[in-house]
Amino acid sequence: MFTGIIESLGEVITTRQEGSNMVITVRSSLTPELKVDQSIAHNGVCLTVTHIDNDQYQIVAVAETLQKSNIGLLTPGQLVNLERAMLFNGRIDGHIVQGHVDATGECLSCTPQNGSWEYRFRFPEQFAGLIVEKGSICLNGISLTVFNVTNTEFSIAVIPYTYEHTNISAVHAGSIINLEFDILGKYVARQKTVG
Repeated sequence: MFTGIIESLGEVITTRQEGSNMVITVRSSLTPELKVDQSIAHNGVCLTVTHIDNDQYQIVAVAETLQKSNIGLLTPGQLVNLERAMLFNGRIDGHIVQGHVDATGECLSCTPQNGSWEYRFRFPEQFAGLIVEKGSICLNGISLTVFNVTNTEFSIAVIPYTYEHTNISAVHAGSIINLEFDILGKYVARQKTVG
């Protein structure tokens, strides 16, 4: 379980295919605090640490993860948003995030707003019932508030701190991003279909 508040950026060092899986090596300042078998979110995708070597660690993404997220598009040199699992003895500054990506979306635009940035994204229409005006969304692991919502598009505003401390600054028109919709919305939607 995560909160969508990014702790650090990690650098992808290597990627390699092993059957239908992708093994990814990441360099991070968080590595000394990690242990094998620990969960850590990468661009919002919960993945397990399988090996640690000095300031680098490895994770494995299975076929399901590669199909539903942008993890399979990672290349050496790219930065990924990192968040360790939340502790249950502190504040939840973002919202409840599982690290289970629902779909990918496409950035349509990024517009500077005199001190902030406004992004517009397209998402698959089948998820329209899970996104509401001023609701939460997890975008590449970042907890953000949506506005100007339609059945296939939404906007977010990004403050300078988030722009400087996450990989949102590398997102531009055409970029593919990971989306996780709010778990509370998913349960409400499910109740409507079975109730």
